[in-house]
Amino acid sequence: MLTDSDMGHDYSLNALQKENELLKTRIQSLESLLNNVPAMLYTHQNATKTVNWCNRYMEDVTGYTMAEMNSMGLDFFKDIMHPDDFDLAVIAQQSFKENKNVFGGVLRFRKRGTDNWVWLAGIAIPYTRDEQGKVKEVICAFVDMTHAMDTNDQLTEAMLDVMRRKHEDLISKLTPRERDIVQLTVKGLNNKEIAAELNLSRYTIETHRKNIRIKLKVRNTAELIALARKVGYQ
Repeated sequence: MLTDSDMGHDYSLNALQKENELLKTRIQSLESLLNNVPAMLYTHQNATKTVNWCNRYMEDVTGYTMAEMNSMGLDFFKDIMHPDDFDLAVIAQQSFKENKNVFGGVLRFRKRGTDNWVWLAGIAIPYTRDEQGKVKEVICAFVDMTHAMDTNDQLTEAMLDVMRRKHEDLISKLTPRERDIVQLTVKGLNNKEIAAELNLSRYTIETHRKNIRIKLKVRNTAELIALARKVGYQ
């Protein structure tokens, strides 16, 4: 004959089994969701760029298994990334060593055994940190930009907006005097004319122009004017 204690034990065991089954179902659902998200999702050790985990979509798109990615370390990224873009992997790695909170951008990659390069847009953020607070693991998500071809106009405008913001960030590094000189340069004034307009020496203007080129990463006046016009200088 079952005692109240036995019945209570059986009830607790049944309840625990049901909770375990529910948890198992939820985990399977989450795994299915992650594997079918149309994006390359993965985590990696920042110190070595070794992939720890990735979704099945990433395996399918790259042509590498998670085990292969893990064993290759940084060479995996070297194999799939365009040679001109590979430096971004190292730059991102260094930025997280300096405790940057987010790194995003675009790059080209190709699937194993193919010759066609595909543009990806992605973002990476710290996932775990060590006892000293340094970034240990990074979680990343990359999307094939060719999948956005149903919205060509919006994609073009988005990229232009990104470039405008980048140029605006550069312009914001200039001093008020340097911005005055940029404005006058865009209007077509030469160094002598700018010096007269601002009541400064020509040598001072030439020094400012040199500093402006360094800050804006332009090589000549034509590039300076082109960049300034992109952010609204007329």
